[in-house]
Amino acid sequence: MIDEQAFRSSMAGVCAPVTVVTALVDGTPYGATVSSFASLSLEPPLVSIALDRRSNLLARVQEQGRFGVNVLGHTQDGLAVSFARQDADRFAGVSWAADAGLPRLIGTAGWLACDVHRCVEAGDHLMLFGLVRNARSNNELAPLVYLRRTFGTHSRFTARTGSVIADLVAACAR
Repeated sequence: MIDEQAFRSSMAGVCAPVTVVTALVDGTPYGATVSSFASLSLEPPLVSIALDRRSNLLARVQEQGRFGVNVLGHTQDGLAVSFARQDADRFAGVSWAADAGLPRLIGTAGWLACDVHRCVEAGDHLMLFGLVRNARSNNELAPLVYLRRTFGTHSRFTARTGSVIADLVAACAR
């Protein structure tokens, strides 16, 4: 069996997007910081998140069968910390609006409204596959990432002046 600290240290070297996953129950918003977010499929449009089995948010998402994913921008590390706290009203002082019946944080780099498509047991977490029903993005805003227990962004994201990778791939296909 692997040493838990060795596993944690290895995973700290994997860059992860920072999101706040949300749910809305009887007009009350719920949310938590989640870095286990990934795109899975284009057809159908699927994403994945992992939530701790003890999470208050997980119970709300399962109850509603829906969740929102707020992809944080590079200046929103304060939101990531606030939504990671266990003992506070996570939405206190936070600008948000209901969008597709789910809490969308204002000013994020991206937003997805999802229906729970499938739920898979994964150790002390549940992996939720979300069928994306609504999506918005702010391509001008660099995303917030988490690496080596520090928030940041890709250092060349906003400085990039060359062709985007899609342009390079298209040029090779000609």
